[in-house]
Amino acid sequence: MSEQTGNFVDQLRFEDEDKKKRKQPVLEGQRKKSLRSRFAGSWQLYVLLAPAIIWVAIFAYWPMYGVQIAFRDYTPVGGITGSQWVGLKHFVRFVTSQNFEVLLTNTLVLAFYELIAGFPIPIILALALNGIRQKYFSRVVQLITYAPNFISVVVVVGILVMLLDPGTGILNVGMRAIGIDPPAFLTDPGWFRHTYVWSGIWQTAGFSAIIYLAALSSVPPELHEAAKVDGASHLRRMWHIDVPAILPIAVVLLILNVGTIMSVGFEKVLLLQNPLNLTTSQVIDTYVYQVGLNSPIPQYSYATAIGLFRSVISLVLLITVNYLSKRITKAGLF
Repeated sequence: MSEQTGNFVDQLRFEDEDKKKRKQPVLEGQRKKSLRSRFAGSWQLYVLLAPAIIWVAIFAYWPMYGVQIAFRDYTPVGGITGSQWVGLKHFVRFVTSQNFEVLLTNTLVLAFYELIAGFPIPIILALALNGIRQKYFSRVVQLITYAPNFISVVVVVGILVMLLDPGTGILNVGMRAIGIDPPAFLTDPGWFRHTYVWSGIWQTAGFSAIIYLAALSSVPPELHEAAKVDGASHLRRMWHIDVPAILPIAVVLLILNVGTIMSVGFEKVLLLQNPLNLTTSQVIDTYVYQVGLNSPIPQYSYATAIGLFRSVISLVLLITVNYLSKRITKAGLF
């Protein structure tokens, strides 16, 4: 008995010494050798990764050098470093301007309207397509719904103009034919947001649903079969099996969408914008374009300051929503 106890103690001592050895810091030479060996063992992967890293460095990080324009009175003659440093002058000017409240309100209302209306629809569409037993019909519906995603924004706006033109639009002519006075979809400020948001949902909902359909395809069929045996209805199985399966992906996409709230679709807003609906269609992105490039005297520093202000707010929103998501649902982007 004492011999067994001695062997057990020796084993514990050996394991304790082994743990101490593992906790010892790795020497710098060994670390470098490890990095070299890993690079030598998979150098092909690093070569494939190199173009992406170079692209990000050139087009994402190098342009950040020009952010300092927001803190200077930039002139093309003086250049970036030769222009006078003015600190937060342009930020204060924007925040205290009479356009600030209108621009911020238009941007947030349009972005939240698009998020609230557009975020659940791809989920509902994916759940509906996944529950259809006739797979041929499901594929046809899926093809029809995601095909508009491949249409450019310019073409989509052209289609909207053809459908909603006050004089010759197909929808307006049809409404007059049945005795209904059509609203001014393209010129009424009250209709601008509805036109923008629901045309965007038509264009992107089908393609966005593919992500959720991919997640639903990984759900084990045994779960649904067991639920059927227990007498669960189709809606019950959808709520307790399918929805939890796509919840982590939905949370990540929601965080990404919130991070882009301040950056609504510039091209589409600009194309749908006209002097009659400007009270609701003028957002921060189009205002930056107007004061920075499309004015008789371009205000480069002021436009850069507004763009930087928008980016900082987006970053704060992204980090905040990600933190709340990890606290509530245990799922997050980072």
